[in-house]
Amino acid sequence: MARSALPRLVPPIPGGRGWLGPLVVAAFGGFLRFDRLGTPHAFVFDETYYAKDAYSLIRFGVERHFADDADRAILRGGTDVFKTCGTFEECAAYVAHPPLGKWLIGAGEWLFGLTPFGWRCAAALAGTLSVLVLARTARRMTRSTLLGCLAGLLLALDGLHLVLSRSALLDVFLTFWVLAGFACLVADRDAARTRLTEWYRTSALTGPAPRLGPRPWRLAAGLCLGAAAATKWTGLLFVVAFAIMALVWDCGARRAVGLRRPYRQAVRHDWPPGLAWLGAVPLAVYVASFAGWFASAGGWGRNWDRATSNGWAYFVFDSMRSLVDYQSQVFGFHQGLSAHHDYQSDPWGWPLLLRPTLFFYQSPRGTCGAASCSQAILGTGTPVIWYAALLALLAMVVRYAATRDWRAGAVLLAYAAGWLPWFYFALADNRTMYLFYLLPAVPFMILAIVLACGLVLGPPGAPNARRSTGAALVGAFTLLALVNFWWLSPVLTAVPVPYDVWLSRMLLRGWI
Repeated sequence: MARSALPRLVPPIPGGRGWLGPLVVAAFGGFLRFDRLGTPHAFVFDETYYAKDAYSLIRFGVERHFADDADRAILRGGTDVFKTCGTFEECAAYVAHPPLGKWLIGAGEWLFGLTPFGWRCAAALAGTLSVLVLARTARRMTRSTLLGCLAGLLLALDGLHLVLSRSALLDVFLTFWVLAGFACLVADRDAARTRLTEWYRTSALTGPAPRLGPRPWRLAAGLCLGAAAATKWTGLLFVVAFAIMALVWDCGARRAVGLRRPYRQAVRHDWPPGLAWLGAVPLAVYVASFAGWFASAGGWGRNWDRATSNGWAYFVFDSMRSLVDYQSQVFGFHQGLSAHHDYQSDPWGWPLLLRPTLFFYQSPRGTCGAASCSQAILGTGTPVIWYAALLALLAMVVRYAATRDWRAGAVLLAYAAGWLPWFYFALADNRTMYLFYLLPAVPFMILAIVLACGLVLGPPGAPNARRSTGAALVGAFTLLALVNFWWLSPVLTAVPVPYDVWLSRMLLRGWI
């Protein structure tokens, strides 16, 4: 390989550091997520579990049972809402998800009180930061600040992401950590290729194969992916998928620079630390997320008395054994989770938005200027964005098959990790599932759209007519997404509207 060809391994990003545009887009997304965040003054969907568990965590370090009228008391401003038990252990609550997401919700409650705004503000912050991270990641992948800002804007305008960013559920935290882990790996890819390029330019090319250094971005990716798994178990799917992706990238980087036996070199030099960063580190983060459970005598299945009565060595051993037993109980719970719900849906229909989840609905009187009013939160994506994503994902399949574009392959792998495993859960476990389980795949749907928009725009050196036509098409699509979001926004954010206005927003029969 000619040394002059090497800069293509890490193409430059024009436009300086490019922070202003992504920050403006994130500020817009933050406004949408924080505006009227305390509305409705009620527990929305599963907030009744997560908001209260989060409050228990910041009070006691573990989840505890609540009094029967806790919801009503909390909404009236009460905080003494825990069940009275003979012993602390009797009040230990069995919960089905790891604690990190609830710790984050609890941080908001600690700052702003046990109120709807308090338990939703951490989700709104995670959603806002997701917009910024996606904008920066898309900019790095496309080498275009314009396309990066478009990615952030589309995520800001997606209805499902907005609803989960305004609700104290775990899915927006899972999505943020998955996206952050992916962003770190993309940055690590650039850093590794930059090191290989410098080695190729400055070395005699006759010594031993180069090592790629400590790779802090890969360590950061392991921390983020561990946080994803410590929020919901489905984060493990992305740990596995992204670890494979990163290790394949290592092989590709050594092959692209023209090294002999690149696969053997990658296996020898890159894979052992890579498996540590993307295997051992996520496991350590997952275990660390149970710090409150380890430090408390009142956690479910904790066996504190037995563990502390035989010295510290036995304490550590028995604590870990109790944690493993607890996780096996949770695994059995998820396998048997098949109770019917009116808004459950099957994964094959998720990309088509056939059955969204109704998070909240009431008919308040005298709030909308009409005889019959509706106030609703419908967990649905913005149709213009989601249907465009279907076409874009198909385009990425063709693109990857034709050119082996790493960006198309990464987007397809991430989308598959967020969607395809649910077919197994549906067939093997007949599990109760909802559309919002697809939320972690939404940023990658948008990345597919942005990559397709880049193809429509054409390369910088394309004829002016091609660039102008492409810009008009991309601009028209962006305007359609904005209008579609604005039209749906009242039924996404609990704005009281006349019943006929609410009904007009129900685009499909399955939305009602």
